Amino acid sequence: MLTDPLFLIAAAACLGVAVILALGIGTFGKEGLDNAKRSNKFMRWRIIAQFVAVILILLFVFIRRQGGQ
Repeated sequence: MLTDPLFLIAAAACLGVAVILALGIGTFGKEGLDNAKRSNKFMRWRIIAQFVAVILILLFVFIRRQGGQ
């Protein structure tokens, strides 16, 4: 499974979601209007990245169940 390119892409997408989440949470505690806007922007990006990660995971599961590699 670790040699499957789709698995590696899905895992990278999950890691990307975690990084975006950490950046968004990190800006929550800082004061200022700019930080609030930045935190909100990070959370929007997290939702998009999370959607992509879920689609990739579902695609990986679907292909594996169909007997691919």
